[in-house]
Amino acid sequence: MRGKSYTIRIGVFLTVLTVFGLSFVGYGVTNSATYVGSEACAECHEKEFSNYSKYSKKAHSSASIKIMASDLAQDELEDCYSCHATGYGKPGGFVSFEKTPQLADAGCEVCHGPGSLHAEDGDPELIKAKVDIKDCEVCHNADRVENFNFKPLIYGGAH
Repeated sequence: MRGKSYTIRIGVFLTVLTVFGLSFVGYGVTNSATYVGSEACAECHEKEFSNYSKYSKKAHSSASIKIMASDLAQDELEDCYSCHATGYGKPGGFVSFEKTPQLADAGCEVCHGPGSLHAEDGDPELIKAKVDIKDCEVCHNADRVENFNFKPLIYGGAH
């Protein structure tokens, strides 16, 4: 028979685990969303998609990888994919230009997370609607960009 303190410790552990797990619900971490590509966003977010396609360098980010690819080792190339493609290294994310061409550029889901569930029913709770500067700094940081001075466009609407 186990003591009362063991039961209390298990109860505290389960409570912490539950609270910790629920804290991710708003960010799509606990759901089963997959990457669908920016074209899927265009149906409902026509203006944002149009602005992204016309004005955002991210919409054409795979071009720089293709230019540099022959001069890069595989690990260097993979490092490029992590910021210049959508979902690289994550379930359902970019694999290659041949297998997942719809994810070859840094699309909507780089900032907003995998969008399949949101695209299916439009529920705003199933996507990260409000992006924070910390989301940008995953790629836009002094370690990745030698002359780091990006404009945080999230405040002016990066779309």
